[in-house]
Amino acid sequence: MPPHESRSAVRHPVRVLVVLLALVAGLLPYAGAAQAHGTIVSPASRAYQCWQTWGSQHTNPAMQQQDPMCWQAFQANPDTMWNWMSALRDGLGGQFQARTPDGQLCSNALTRNDSLNQPGAWKTTSVSRNFTVKLYDQASHGADYFRVYVSKQGYNPATQRLGWGNLDFITQTGRYAPAQNISFNISTSGYTGHHILFVIWQASHLDQAYMWCSDVTFS
Repeated sequence: MPPHESRSAVRHPVRVLVVLLALVAGLLPYAGAAQAHGTIVSPASRAYQCWQTWGSQHTNPAMQQQDPMCWQAFQANPDTMWNWMSALRDGLGGQFQARTPDGQLCSNALTRNDSLNQPGAWKTTSVSRNFTVKLYDQASHGADYFRVYVSKQGYNPATQRLGWGNLDFITQTGRYAPAQNISFNISTSGYTGHHILFVIWQASHLDQAYMWCSDVTFS
C-alpha cells in the first residue's frame, strides 16, 4: 500500500474519535444541569446535614459514636448524601399523601433514601416559635408553593417513623420566582423539644415534588 494511503487510513479513525469525544464533552454540561436541584439548608434536611457535617470525612469511625443516624445513613447508601439535592419524584399531581406511604415521608418514598426514614437520635437545629426556612436550589427552578408541617406534640422522632397522622399542617406559601436562594418565615406555637419539620416543594419548571425532614428543637 502506498505510504500516503496508510497515513490517511490512520488519520480517518482518529478524526472520528475526536468528533465523538467532542460530542460527548458537549453533552456533559447539559447532564450536570439536569441533575442540579436543591434542598432545605436551614433548618438542614437530614441528608444535607449529614453531607455538610461528614461529607469530607465520611469514613471517620468517630461518626458512629458522635452522629449514629448519619453513620447508619452512610452505611446504607452514601449516594443519599452525595445527591442531597435530588430527592424528587415526577408527576404526583399534588397527590402527596395518597402516593406517599406512612413511614416513607422523609425519603420522599425513594427506596435509595430509606435510611432517612429511620427513627433515632438525629442531630437537631434549635429554633424559636417563629423561624425562617431557607431553600438552596442549584438550578433556580422556582416554586409553585411550599407546604410546611410540624410533627405533633407527643410524637417521638427517636422511636417512630413519620406518618401523615403525626403531622400538623402549618402553612402553604404562594409562588416564588426562579432563584437559587428562597426563604420564607414560619410561625408556630405550642411546640417544645425535638420535632420534625416536614416540607414539600412543588417546583415550577415541571411537576416535580420534593419532600424533606429537618430535625428541630423548639426552645
